[in-house]
Amino acid sequence: MSKRLNYLSLMLATALPAQVAPVATEALTLEAAIRRAWSQQSGLQAGEAMVDRAKAEAEAMRDLNLPTLSLSAGLMRTDQPMMAFGMKLNQARITQMDFNPASLNKPVAITGVGGGLTLSQPLYTGGRLTAARKAGGAMAEAEAASQSYRRQQVALAVVQAYFGAQVAEQGQVYAEDSLRQAREVEHFVQARVDQGLLLKAEGLRIRAYRAQAEAGLVEARQRVASARSGLALLLGQETAPVTLITSLVAETRPSPADLPGTRGDLRAAKFQWQAAQQGVKASQGSLLPEVGLNLGLGTMHNTWSNGGNWSEVSLGFKWNIFSSPDRRRVSSAKAMERAASYNLRWQEQVAGREVAEARLTMESAAARIKMAQEAVEASESVRALRQARHREGLLPLTEVLDAEAGLSGARTLLLNSEYELRVSRAQLSLALGQPIEGVQ
Repeated sequence: MSKRLNYLSLMLATALPAQVAPVATEALTLEAAIRRAWSQQSGLQAGEAMVDRAKAEAEAMRDLNLPTLSLSAGLMRTDQPMMAFGMKLNQARITQMDFNPASLNKPVAITGVGGGLTLSQPLYTGGRLTAARKAGGAMAEAEAASQSYRRQQVALAVVQAYFGAQVAEQGQVYAEDSLRQAREVEHFVQARVDQGLLLKAEGLRIRAYRAQAEAGLVEARQRVASARSGLALLLGQETAPVTLITSLVAETRPSPADLPGTRGDLRAAKFQWQAAQQGVKASQGSLLPEVGLNLGLGTMHNTWSNGGNWSEVSLGFKWNIFSSPDRRRVSSAKAMERAASYNLRWQEQVAGREVAEARLTMESAAARIKMAQEAVEASESVRALRQARHREGLLPLTEVLDAEAGLSGARTLLLNSEYELRVSRAQLSLALGQPIEGVQ
């Protein structure tokens, strides 16, 4: 008998999450919940900031081919021989006396104010700048694709939390029904015990059963509170005082069609591979020569109206014929490209398995729903019949308790199966890279 009571207690407890929901102030559909999570959840907002950062980095990489314009200005006072002579020369005030060895060796400290404007333009860099620009663009695309996938993951989590809260609340309803039935049976049995028509042990047994039903209801209420708080966290709220109006049982519609390559994480992995390929080209470009053009204007004055001006044009060539660190960086970049390639292949394999698993889960859940519906109908009839026969003294109390346990198990199976079907449909959409619940 104790085994039956323990089993019944377990079924009541697993009648799925539950606790009295907060006072409803708003009707919330699943679509509205997903959109609210997308707009208010701090985790996704952080992801959006990362996308903005990646875009800014890509724009910086894109502008590497543009010229650089630099402005400089400064005040200097020195008696260092070479600097003093050069400053006078820049100020266009060299005289014959400045070539006196005594003046050259020990000049008097002089002051100068000057400035310059320089334009630098890279002409050839071995393809490094072009590769960097393409790599930056690919990384920005990868971050955007990752954010898109994160949004879909959040949507799936909202589906799980939204319907998890509904299942929890329905589990609480079932727990309340079981407790109500237990109290009615207890009242009837206790009256018979008082009349001497039943053994005192029967009264103690039903009292224990009722206590277990009360404990199951307390646990069910706690599960509702937990489910609600989880949903509120996803929605970016402290509480979720809403009525969840989207039905757990979705209208029958065809399963999502396979659309390979549309998943955000797969697109991100592909862009990361492309960025790694450009990284190899950029590192190889460091082994090639570079050519740059500089245009400059400068001025140096000792007074506001007295000073010198000059201009310069230079075309420079530089080639690190041998650089061990640069060659090592090429090997590092090639290893990174191989890693990105293998990661893309792995992600594709994982995606294929996730699609297959989601489809199997859907099929299994759909089959269990049909059986669970039959079990619930039959168990409800059995409970009503056995309670009636027990009141007539034709069945022992254990038969009534067994019927209650069977009904709790069937209800739990039905709720779990309906929940699993709805969630596995969302998981299949995620695996295929399609909008969760059709929410764009």
